[in-house]
Amino acid sequence: MATTTTPAPQMGAFDFYGRISFAGAACCAITHGAATPLDVVKTRIQLDPVTYNRGMIGGFRQVIQNEGAGALLTGFGPTAAGYFLQGAFKFGGYEFFKQQSINMLGYETAKNNRTAVYLASAGIAEFFADVALCPLEATRIRLVSQPTFASGLLPAMGRIMKEEGIGAFYSGFGPILFKQVPYTMAKFVVFEKVSEAIYAQFDKSTLSDGSKTGINLGSGLVAGLAAAVISQPADTMLSKINKTQGAPGEGTVTRLVKIAKELGIRGSYGGIGARLFMVGSITAGQFAIFGDIKRVLGCGAGVEIGK
Repeated sequence: MATTTTPAPQMGAFDFYGRISFAGAACCAITHGAATPLDVVKTRIQLDPVTYNRGMIGGFRQVIQNEGAGALLTGFGPTAAGYFLQGAFKFGGYEFFKQQSINMLGYETAKNNRTAVYLASAGIAEFFADVALCPLEATRIRLVSQPTFASGLLPAMGRIMKEEGIGAFYSGFGPILFKQVPYTMAKFVVFEKVSEAIYAQFDKSTLSDGSKTGINLGSGLVAGLAAAVISQPADTMLSKINKTQGAPGEGTVTRLVKIAKELGIRGSYGGIGARLFMVGSITAGQFAIFGDIKRVLGCGAGVEIGK
């Protein structure tokens, strides 16, 4: 039976979690940056379903035909920067809070209640990750929904700040929490459970690095599909609320209620096909890259409970 993995004697806790955070930052920036074209099409489908009603492949063709191939990279800057920060807080925080749970509860209690530990650690880590991500996500959506709004990340942020104030960067904080916290909780719990079930069939010490990467890919794919379904309604609302500035005196809660009524259940799942493909691919890639970078940086498997 495995015990918790803690920082190696030659590696202090700050160094250990710093390396874990870098691995998380890199895997999220790489995967989300590479998925920018998919995200552009998905956002178009969510924001203008009447025009973009031909599915994911048809959506790609429409964007290229109407705006040129370069439009598929709209928002790449804020996407890569935002998810670099988010990945550091998310993956680093998840490992940190798992270890703190073990320290507080004791290893055996944490092991016997590891699903609750996974859920709590993921939820807390994602909250802090969203504080970092929200301004860049708001900027990305503004660039994607209004291609002529600004020429890039910094000009867009400057214009939003000047015209709408700093609060505009967090107008979507509620939806992003509703989207990202359940998404991340599902993502990590499903990944842990699936990988745990797979590793139960093998002697982990005899597996090659390539086999471990393959397990991370497969477990990440299942985790990503589950997380995408759970978080889809909030993802659609996030796109809608960041598309344009609210009416004078209209609060965020009022806007959210109004958007939810307009969308309904069916509208909330607009673009689900594109998002399943995107999130499944991203999550599989994230866990594979995260595991590989951890090994290269000498972090081992990170903090494990009962595997």
